Amino acid sequence: MATFAYRIIVVLNNYSLFWAQVAWYVGTIGFILYFAHRYQISEKRASLIKKLSLDKKIIEAGNLDNTEKQAVGYIFTTLTSSKEKWNYIFIFVISVIALVWGVYLDFF
Repeated sequence: MATFAYRIIVVLNNYSLFWAQVAWYVGTIGFILYFAHRYQISEKRASLIKKLSLDKKIIEAGNLDNTEKQAVGYIFTTLTSSKEKWNYIFIFVISVIALVWGVYLDFF
């Protein structure tokens, strides 16, 4: 929804400034909610992997060949230490700043 709202702004700018602003607010609030949610999911996955020692257990699993163990180990390692969480935080923070700035410019 947020992505659609941002894309439709290009069209709405030709017809109504009001609806273009509504679309911008919908898109910005949508991104705030989406990236906060994605961050929570990322944190929960990493927490489960660490809490249950799944990364170590999968490497010790006897029914996987070495390539499969390395692949799953890589996936678990990147889930717990990747930069995706920082990306979510960055987009969330920038979206909040944009929302606050937009409200200030539009209403004050």
